[in-house]
Amino acid sequence: MAYSNEVLHGAGGSPMVATLSGREPQEEALARYEAEFRQHYTQWMEILQRNAERLARGQFSLHWMDTSGAQWGRRAKPSSRGLTYADINRVPGYGDVPELASWLNFAPRGSVREPYRDEMPIVDDYTVLERDELWAENVLSLYEEAKARQWNATRDIPWDELTPLPEDLEKATCQLCTALTEVEFVAGDFPSKWMYRIPQDFLEVKSFLSTQIMDEARHQEVFRKRAIAGGGLLHASPGAEWALKAILCAPTHTMGTFLLNLLAEGLVLSVFRSGEMIAKTHVDKEIFRRCLQDEARHVSYGVLEFQWWLDHQPDRERALETLHRFADVGEQVILSAFTEPTLVEPIAILLGGGLAKIDAGMEGMMRVWSMFIDEYLQRCERAGFDRRSRCILPAEAPWRMAA
Repeated sequence: MAYSNEVLHGAGGSPMVATLSGREPQEEALARYEAEFRQHYTQWMEILQRNAERLARGQFSLHWMDTSGAQWGRRAKPSSRGLTYADINRVPGYGDVPELASWLNFAPRGSVREPYRDEMPIVDDYTVLERDELWAENVLSLYEEAKARQWNATRDIPWDELTPLPEDLEKATCQLCTALTEVEFVAGDFPSKWMYRIPQDFLEVKSFLSTQIMDEARHQEVFRKRAIAGGGLLHASPGAEWALKAILCAPTHTMGTFLLNLLAEGLVLSVFRSGEMIAKTHVDKEIFRRCLQDEARHVSYGVLEFQWWLDHQPDRERALETLHRFADVGEQVILSAFTEPTLVEPIAILLGGGLAKIDAGMEGMMRVWSMFIDEYLQRCERAGFDRRSRCILPAEAPWRMAA
């Protein structure tokens, strides 16, 4: 049962190019795709030919029923929480997370895959190969918690109970929600940027990052909905844009995790914790409460991932200095977001209780800032990264009260 040249090249044997669109970039992308798979034509075509000929003969292989190289018969047992990753990882042969991933394809960890290594493709996008660049001791438990505590921004927020606020408070609320809408998606874009680069042997990390992406999509959704339900989106922020770019363009996963999870999301977590004082309706309080539990998971992963990375560096002092260099830049760029009037002023108005009380609100904002700096430095210390002597962020709020 041979396959003709038309299967690969179309009728007449000519390459199938530019059938999707006349735009040149798409043609080039399609041409590269064709070249990639034609380059390895003999490898996958031999598999196709072998399987097709056997099926045509009416024969079965049944090689997959051979359990001599498998972990067959070692059954996972559920714990009190159900059947978790931790439970299945206790079964010998399934929980061995390699220090360096060498399987750069989609074969599951613990499956029978060695006999097929030479026939499998290599996924060039799998570039994060060291466990220490990703792992955290709490990643399994955080994944279970993330699944258990998912919520729905459409039905779990009592939108029909949202009451109108005075114009100054409503504008402040909608501006804050606009700012949060702007920042939340980068907290999903960053893990998605790295998740597809992580091989399957680190499946637990990939699974957790997928929940973070879902969390951040929901946060963007709920703040966007709150703004539009209350009056509308207001102003974007150039300072926030530079901070978000600094996170997304971090040179390594660990560095970006530090900037996103320990620093940026740490400040957002401080804002959410102040939700009882900031929120002026019970709908807003509920939004902050639900987002708080999600954000706490992301920060917790960031701390322990950072700690794991440092604890497994062969030259810890050199690693620390590299991270200090990164933080010297990252902290300053992040500060560009958290001094923007589009974030500081609406929070101050909400804390004070109105535009006329913005000065009193700035006093509260200064307390929030001090809390954030203290918590940020504590997280760094917990991870083994003493940042106090080099921190670019001012210990006291970087603004003065109006005279």
